Amino acid sequence: MFVAGFIAASEIGLWVLLGLGLALRYVVRRRRASTVTLALIPLLDLALVIAVAVDLHRGAEAGTTHGLAGIYLGFSIAFGPSIVRWADVRFAHRFAGGPPPVKPPKHGPERMAALWREWFRVVLAAVIASVVMLGLVVLVADGDQDGALLGWIRPPWTLVGLWFLFGPLWELPTSWRVDQREAESASSRSSS
Repeated sequence: MFVAGFIAASEIGLWVLLGLGLALRYVVRRRRASTVTLALIPLLDLALVIAVAVDLHRGAEAGTTHGLAGIYLGFSIAFGPSIVRWADVRFAHRFAGGPPPVKPPKHGPERMAALWREWFRVVLAAVIASVVMLGLVVLVADGDQDGALLGWIRPPWTLVGLWFLFGPLWELPTSWRVDQREAESASSRSSS
């Protein structure tokens, strides 16, 4: 339960620090304070890893919450900067007269590039989660905890495969059709 509470606190803390950091930047106009506040977000991830290590060191049975903590950490690190950028653009538009957020493309090469970037973030998240689990096994866990922790390496990699299948690979035929139509359109314009 200790780790589950820490995961929940980390998630809540992420959104609180993000909202506070952006409010400091755009509402109160305290850029330095905003930067410091946003820089605290990765410390939440570090605190989560320490909490998991302490819990395992105390002899807790390795379970779902420990595995989820590793996966949460991987996704938080891999997707955290893009979440901050996403929120920053919207906050700047809403509170500081910034440009409206650019809508993601629905088709074409830009769409494929965005899908590949997102998929590589998922791969990075899986690598981080795997390294965290292996690190816990090597540095903290005892023999009884090893199997449960090592079992949590497979789920993020399954997600990598599914994300690839329903992301870039799924979109590939649509992208080819759009590229073909654009090439035909450009060809017909140049011949006329």
